[in-house]
Amino acid sequence: MRSICVFCGSSTGSEEVYKTQTKKFGQLISKNDLTMVYGGGKVGLMGILADAVIKSGGKSIGVIPQSIVDLEIAHDNLTELFVVDSMSERKIKMTELSDAFVALPGGFGTLDELAEVLTYNQLRIIDKPVGLLNVKGYFDPLIQFFNHAVEEKFVREEHRNNIFISDNATELLEMLKEYQPVSIDKWIRDIKDESALN
Repeated sequence: MRSICVFCGSSTGSEEVYKTQTKKFGQLISKNDLTMVYGGGKVGLMGILADAVIKSGGKSIGVIPQSIVDLEIAHDNLTELFVVDSMSERKIKMTELSDAFVALPGGFGTLDELAEVLTYNQLRIIDKPVGLLNVKGYFDPLIQFFNHAVEEKFVREEHRNNIFISDNATELLEMLKEYQPVSIDKWIRDIKDESALN
């Protein structure tokens, strides 16, 4: 694992712990000699993350749509900044550049990015580890939804267990490093068999 993509908020949230843990995670990325890939902004948790990586001497790559650059919130001190035409292009580029993904607290954009890589892994478009840094239990309701989806048989348990979750950043990074792709060819056959019955 050489690069890690981080999804997080363009706001800082309501609690100081979101800022402090984001800063610590950026420092940890740098300490582990990983290149950090993220959305390219200088505001909110995104800015705190990038500043922490940069100040720790790490490499940082931003991917940002031109429409957001026009709002003058692009970070101007990154190792590299890719400017793309759309949010969809942004996600594709971040996926291409990254060996692993971690979601920190954030809003709809963070959820959108997380859902896309989870779906890509499920469909075997990519085989890359995905983790949640569960600061202050922020993702507890989402984790509950994942478990409910398994119970209701909309998500395979193997795919649910392929999402690494911890409130400890060091532990989470170790989980990502030890990742082994989940191979479930029968999952596709199950879908075909069920469709034939309807």
